[in-house]
Amino acid sequence: MLRTYSESVTAQRANGLVTSLQQRFVNKLEALDQSHGDKGVFEPFEWLRDGGLYGGGIRYMAPANGIFNRGSVNVSHVHYSGNPEKSLDSATAISTIIHPVNPNAPSVHIHISWTEMKIGEGYWRIMADLNPSNPVEEDQQLFEQRLQAVAGNIYQEGAAQGDKYFYIPALKRHRGVSHFYLEAYRTENANADYQLARRMGEAAIDTYVQILARALETRPEYSDEARQTQLDYHTLYLFQVLTLDRGTTSGLLVHSQNDIGILASLPARVNKSLLSSWRAQMPSPQDELLDAIVAEIPDDPEAEITDITKERLAEAVRRHYQKHPQALAMQATGHVVPPTVQNHR
Repeated sequence: MLRTYSESVTAQRANGLVTSLQQRFVNKLEALDQSHGDKGVFEPFEWLRDGGLYGGGIRYMAPANGIFNRGSVNVSHVHYSGNPEKSLDSATAISTIIHPVNPNAPSVHIHISWTEMKIGEGYWRIMADLNPSNPVEEDQQLFEQRLQAVAGNIYQEGAAQGDKYFYIPALKRHRGVSHFYLEAYRTENANADYQLARRMGEAAIDTYVQILARALETRPEYSDEARQTQLDYHTLYLFQVLTLDRGTTSGLLVHSQNDIGILASLPARVNKSLLSSWRAQMPSPQDELLDAIVAEIPDDPEAEITDITKERLAEAVRRHYQKHPQALAMQATGHVVPPTVQNHR
């Protein structure tokens, strides 16, 4: 069966938006990779929800042996247009994370999505956060200035929600240095909302590519210490994604047909001993979740996170919340908690 799409015009428009953002980012990243000596291209992988009956998506993965430690640009479009039992019409998103090899270049996470109910109501989720392992102030300033120029009066609200969402209570620190997050965003002007989502996506993509290019050109050399700092930060990134990130957990709980794609944001390698050391700071029952995560990671000073490891980690997360559904309340939130899992049920 071919992948199907929502019958809703607004959902189709949202799918066109995220697909165009995906191609924009992939084209720019490929050009940057090739300009630094690698001739690889991002490889597409398609996944289908129930064989395509309820949609699916395509993710583009960064080539090996280039400038990327791990890079994924995912687009998904799941819908229930032919299922009268569902109140959700569709969920359409671009979700992307780029981890460069060079520890002097920051990682980035960008998420733009449209959720639409069958009664015709819908809302946007807009996220963009800069994640350096070795922070550079001018990178952070540029990223924030460009987003603020697009967001205007709503910027402070997005920054406040982002700072709240990406705070890690157990470690008393944030993931990343610059955070923007609007949840369940909609106004009376649907076209203005669409244009905000488009402009925010374009600004985040274009600004990050500029920051990455500048880092590769002006800070190409790095020390072993900087590389170790990056490994430790990648460990924190995995920790936040698997123990706190509500979007990741919701995706894993809704279905198991895109586990590798949902966890494509995880960096290539982590410091397992550092990850294990955070157990004592975890509240119950999340200490059990961390135990389950650590158990699936190879015993190595620089443990590799392969696709097989991702599948095992996804199942570990699912098992935990099936056993402890109340622990979902301990996950990260902005000022609004989206009913993502409930929507799909």
